[in-house]
Amino acid sequence: MFLEGANNIDEAVGQYKDSHIVEDTDATRFPVYSCLPYPQTTTTATGTQRLHTNAVIEAGRIRARDEQYMQNLLQVVQQTHGVYNSDIEPEHDTDCCYCDIHQYKFKKIDRLGVHEAWSRAVMYPGEKYYHDCYQNARAILTSNPYTYRVDSPYRNHTSWVGQRPSPQYYTMAVHQTTRINADLNAQAQAAIDAEEPSFNIWAVDRLGSISNTSFADALSNQRHHITNSSTTSVPESSKVSRFSTIKRAIISKVTPKSGAHQGQELRNAIMDEEHGRWPDQEWRQIVGLYQERLGISTKIAYLRFKKPIQYHHLLRAGYFEPIPVAWANQNSNPLRFSIEASAGWRGITPTWRGFEDTAEERLYWTLNHREGSVGTRKPDAISKMEMARARMATAVEPPPAYYSPMIHVMPAPFKPFDRPEVSTDDTMILLDVSDSMDFDPARPNYDQCLITGYSRSTQPKHKDVAKAITRRFTDAMANYDHNFQGYQLITFSSEANYIGVIKHENFESTWSNIRIGGGTRVMTGWQKVKDLHFQKHSESATYHPVYGWQAGSETPMLRLLLLLDGEATDMDEFELELLGLSWVHVTIFLIGVDGCPHHHRHANELQRISEVNHHVSFVDAQGNTPERFVTHELLKRHLGYDISMAEFEELEQLLS
Repeated sequence: MFLEGANNIDEAVGQYKDSHIVEDTDATRFPVYSCLPYPQTTTTATGTQRLHTNAVIEAGRIRARDEQYMQNLLQVVQQTHGVYNSDIEPEHDTDCCYCDIHQYKFKKIDRLGVHEAWSRAVMYPGEKYYHDCYQNARAILTSNPYTYRVDSPYRNHTSWVGQRPSPQYYTMAVHQTTRINADLNAQAQAAIDAEEPSFNIWAVDRLGSISNTSFADALSNQRHHITNSSTTSVPESSKVSRFSTIKRAIISKVTPKSGAHQGQELRNAIMDEEHGRWPDQEWRQIVGLYQERLGISTKIAYLRFKKPIQYHHLLRAGYFEPIPVAWANQNSNPLRFSIEASAGWRGITPTWRGFEDTAEERLYWTLNHREGSVGTRKPDAISKMEMARARMATAVEPPPAYYSPMIHVMPAPFKPFDRPEVSTDDTMILLDVSDSMDFDPARPNYDQCLITGYSRSTQPKHKDVAKAITRRFTDAMANYDHNFQGYQLITFSSEANYIGVIKHENFESTWSNIRIGGGTRVMTGWQKVKDLHFQKHSESATYHPVYGWQAGSETPMLRLLLLLDGEATDMDEFELELLGLSWVHVTIFLIGVDGCPHHHRHANELQRISEVNHHVSFVDAQGNTPERFVTHELLKRHLGYDISMAEFEELEQLLS
């Protein structure tokens, strides 16, 4: 929320900075984004300690209150009016109406304060605020660059009932939006690059020597400086009053600042933010290891020295550190905020337009800035569909050694990366039990880019496919590693549940305890899996109050089989977290509907992830699944070596 007494974000941040004039110590400093029950204030020998915060964190708190509610409300209205594309808002042209469409629009208008708070917090210098809540002459006043440049997906007629999108108009709008996104992203990146200081801000004043040191040494020296200053008492007479702060702010508005002065302010803001987020050596060690595992430490050092404005912007949003563990079980968090370019719901990076949410944006920023990465990995909406249809067209008959009632897209050839499974490794199963697992399978009907409805598919329900594959997998695994005690089974939907240990003898009774229903939030299940794994191996790991469990050199590897029937709402967040972990190998089984482009779009996404993160592999199946073929491919990836057909058949024979 806003700090008390503040009228806007800038004023709130100013109050926050004033409150930090009182010194503090490292030992009691925990970031507010941890969402853990630390006391709001801690009395120390040097004064009263406040938690670290910034404008992005505060605006994120405001937005998280009703973000999920608004997303759910839009989905309900879309379903009611037969709108199946998630980026189309239902509408009709009547101005005075109390239908569900206008009730949703009224709530959007009521939320403009949240919209502006978030926008002001994440905008770069020189950018303009805009929204899409006024579809008339007043829209010009919002500086919305999409207004009058993107056609409406609806036909131009007035109706007292909801309008139906036109395939022609919608497809045209998608192409127009894609082009505008690309143009605005390029302009935004060029604009902020031009805003960066032309001199080295780390070579100004008494920190000039830092410019000649490495990133790690410079960071360490700055931490030492901050730590020393934080433990030095400040005479009461030297403390700056709030009136003095306001006076300085007023003077700064009318007095031009030199480049050196601006550089000093930026440098100090960066150091304050770093110290606030990572207050001691333990925090910095975890963050440094995380950056190294992601392969972005060199890029971060480059940004810090050469593009400090962008570095500071990303730093405030937490781009350079692990995901706080408490976020996994929250309905909404800063990685689940939707990005809507035409509506002005912004992301964090200069090139945020075109992403679906902030998790996807951060995931692709990380992938595009890893060492050795060349070019961008994020396809636009049109390219995604073209690639999905191209993948769907590659379906062929599985090898003749397996029975299959239909053709399938073959998985990429198996390439071992992690060491093969050893006896100390843990095998767990994470199962999607969301509503769609019990739906009658249906594929979308497309007219150009517009979904016009759904058609039933003659294939088993996804829950039945998952059950058959899980039975075959656990039986084969038991015969492979002789673990006849069974494997831990965790389910997830809107929340996670530990079902118990599943094995051949208790398979039916254990499976009967599974309940289907809810959303698809894989991070809730992943958090439960981590807790179970580290509770078993806590002696070789440590627990951090914000970042959670940290594996040690002796922590056994976790091998996880994840069964999904679609893209989880927080899948990008899950993939982002896996990039920074070396102690887990995840094999994903993606269940899909025959002839469904959505399934193949998600499969292409998983393929891109598996190419850059060799700790993740996947196998997918559409329609009537060839169970033996899928089980064989899953075992290869789960165990980490190319299991021959003869060995696979031997494992099957042992089951009879």
